[in-house]
Amino acid sequence: MRTTLTIDDKLAEALKELAYATNKSFKDVVNETLQAGLATKSRPPKTKPYRVKPVSLGGAQAGVNLDKALQLADAIEDEEIARKIRMRK
Repeated sequence: MRTTLTIDDKLAEALKELAYATNKSFKDVVNETLQAGLATKSRPPKTKPYRVKPVSLGGAQAGVNLDKALQLADAIEDEEIARKIRMRK
């Protein structure tokens, strides 16, 4: 098939250099390069499975009951709201 393409100057120069270095025609180098590019797009890249490395963050602080974590979060939030209100006055 015959078609007209507008190729970036730097890309065209690189293709011409590759054609010269491999002793192939410019047309063959363009076709091979396009074919190789399409082949890599058609198959998904190989990925390594994601692994989580657990680390110890230490225990709970003394006096903190983790069974009532939501109550603790509410208390911390209430303190922050009160602090912001005091700052406005």
